Amino acid sequence: MKLIYDVEDKPKLGQLLVFAIQQLLAIMTATLVVPIIINSGVEEANMSSAAALFGAGIGTLIYVLFTKKKSPVFLGSSFAFIGSMLGAFAGATTAALGYLGLILGAVLAGLVYVVIALIVKFSGVNWVNKLMPAVVIGPTVAIIGLSLAGNAVGDLVTGGVKVAVPDYSVNVVDGVASIVEGIELKSVASPLAALLAGLVTLGVTMICSVYGKKSGKLIPFIYGILSGYAFCLVMTLIGNATDCDAIKLLSFDSFKALTADGVGLGTFFSIPDFTFMSAFGAFGEINGSYIGTLFAAYVPVAFVVFAEHIADHKNISSIIERDLLEDPGLHRTLLGDGVGSMVGAIFGGCPNTTYGESIGCVAITKNASVYTIITAAIGAIVISFISPFIAFVNSIPSCVMGGVCMALYGFIAVSGLKMVQGIDLNKNKNLFVVSVILIAGIGGLTVNFGDIAITEVACALILGILANLLLKNGPEEE
Repeated sequence: MKLIYDVEDKPKLGQLLVFAIQQLLAIMTATLVVPIIINSGVEEANMSSAAALFGAGIGTLIYVLFTKKKSPVFLGSSFAFIGSMLGAFAGATTAALGYLGLILGAVLAGLVYVVIALIVKFSGVNWVNKLMPAVVIGPTVAIIGLSLAGNAVGDLVTGGVKVAVPDYSVNVVDGVASIVEGIELKSVASPLAALLAGLVTLGVTMICSVYGKKSGKLIPFIYGILSGYAFCLVMTLIGNATDCDAIKLLSFDSFKALTADGVGLGTFFSIPDFTFMSAFGAFGEINGSYIGTLFAAYVPVAFVVFAEHIADHKNISSIIERDLLEDPGLHRTLLGDGVGSMVGAIFGGCPNTTYGESIGCVAITKNASVYTIITAAIGAIVISFISPFIAFVNSIPSCVMGGVCMALYGFIAVSGLKMVQGIDLNKNKNLFVVSVILIAGIGGLTVNFGDIAITEVACALILGILANLLLKNGPEEE
């Protein structure tokens, strides 16, 4: 792949700022939504999305520092640790201890990366390449994209205006069934209206990327998102004027919240509720039992995310045509990811991880400049204090981001399939390995050990490694 901007290239200041905003828009929604998920699952939790964005920016800068500015990837809030974060609150006696648990848990997970990094430093990466050759890592990278396909399609048909409706479920305790009433947020817009908005976003993104000149090729996502947003705005205004809920795609709630208490300094600027501030005073409540809970919740997941770390870096290596596991080295990418995750959680509570959306953005725009990542990280830190921008991002309808993610997740999948191009699939020993990974991943195979879940990506990778070890020494087929 011929890059427009290589890793060391530094675009002009104006271009750099626009490229950074594009990276931020690609990763921001997922980064902001993790705290929202935790807040909805834990009554006493009040995590800040702005703080999570700040933590992602700090974590990314640390990652860039450890990788010697050679790996153009943004770190964002990890979805893999959502269960662990819920467990940190569930095992805490007070909300403050829960917030402290978020920090300590992230430190435990980060230490797993540090230990593995030390092992890699002294043993090298050849064992990694032997354990996970292209026949294993290629389809695994494809699964990373394909496993997110359901999220993209689900968002594609969902509008931004949502209402709370009763949600009934059956709870069985000791053989006695009871009806539990809950609340579910449902989009008021017609799925067809949302789909049309998502396709407008996707269409503009594709046209700009393929037919665009200069900025069109380099920032297709910005054009796509703004076009989709404008379409949703027009449809919503018409819907409000005609009292037609079916075409109300854009919610103004995030903007209304800014002026709920009148217009003041907080309308434009506010300090995020950092996790360490909420954790003050809880150190005296820590005991061995709670540390054990955090260990069981975070450490096993860290090993799972390590597998995804390898896949992500193999993927970005194939895009920039440099082996990042050799230079700057897997030990450096692990340290950057681990330490960045620890520090990020101190501020935002969320362990960080390398983002497929960021890698997809690099692949589509052919802009691998690490200075874009650095500027995006600084931008994330600054923007976390700017209330209107956070409100704008929160107001982007799901269908618009679904249109963008159709391309982003698709490019991740295609990047993995490209790695398999050099593999002879006429040989059954290769065919079985690829088949096992694809079916396990697409089929959504997961394994649960109590509160610990091994994701479909990790399950697919583990099965692929085992299949390859079993068959790699088989006789050559004619």
